[in-house]
Amino acid sequence: MEEIPFIWFWPEGAPNCLIITHDVETTAGRDFTFALLELDELYGFKAAYQVVPEKRYEVTETYIASIRDRGCEVNIHDLNHDGHLYKEHAEFSRRAVVINEYLRQYRSEGFRAGAMYRMQDWLEALDCKYDMSVPNVAHLEPMRGGCCTVMPYFIGEILEIPLTTAQDYSLLYILNEHTIELWKRQIALIKERNGLISVLSHPDYLIDKTNRSVYEALLDYLRHMVAAEGTWATLPGNLNRWWRARNGMKLVRRGEKWQIEGPEKEKARLAFARLKDGHLTFHLA
Repeated sequence: MEEIPFIWFWPEGAPNCLIITHDVETTAGRDFTFALLELDELYGFKAAYQVVPEKRYEVTETYIASIRDRGCEVNIHDLNHDGHLYKEHAEFSRRAVVINEYLRQYRSEGFRAGAMYRMQDWLEALDCKYDMSVPNVAHLEPMRGGCCTVMPYFIGEILEIPLTTAQDYSLLYILNEHTIELWKRQIALIKERNGLISVLSHPDYLIDKTNRSVYEALLDYLRHMVAAEGTWATLPGNLNRWWRARNGMKLVRRGEKWQIEGPEKEKARLAFARLKDGHLTFHLA
């Protein structure tokens, strides 16, 4: 069958993408942020921190600056994390106005709802660039279902960056597992599809030394994967900018060759897709 050309998913021909995110849910988790920053850095990673702007704990400019000064991101995590953000549309609309004020105040581009609750049809009320509230599957989440993809996708003008691996809470407290074997199996499946490896953990749970040792094992595994395979390890904001740039590119046929035109085309790579034995396969040109 004839091959179909397309623009490769990730910049510089990277086989897949990795982002690490931390949702900060309590005062104790906020105070542990600084230790977690250092732990991630020890393994060579930067992360995005999602903070709850109301009721849970105080979010100061100094706290936000301390995260950004280390090269990490700050995003908004719900409004007060009471589980009722999407319960009723009128109340959501009221809260969305307040959330948008915090997005501007904190100079944040990203949003994630508490407990991964979601109503994708309502997202247009938020002034964020990207949302991270949709899992690809949700067997262990309070709200079942999912987007069934390991790739980012647009919901109107907002980029959805799905969660593609189990949360630390699900692994440690629901499954009661203290190894990274589940994460390794999930990552292997994602890599088969050249997809996004999206990791979500909470500083609140990583205060516990046993839990933290599991997370450290994951960081070590990811560090070796990035070094050996060329995985693009980045922040959600960078992923958002790349996916938008890629969305603005196009393939142009010039003679016998295909060329990529558009923003950041120098980072893009030509690839081909084809069906082989009933399976869709990809390869770089």
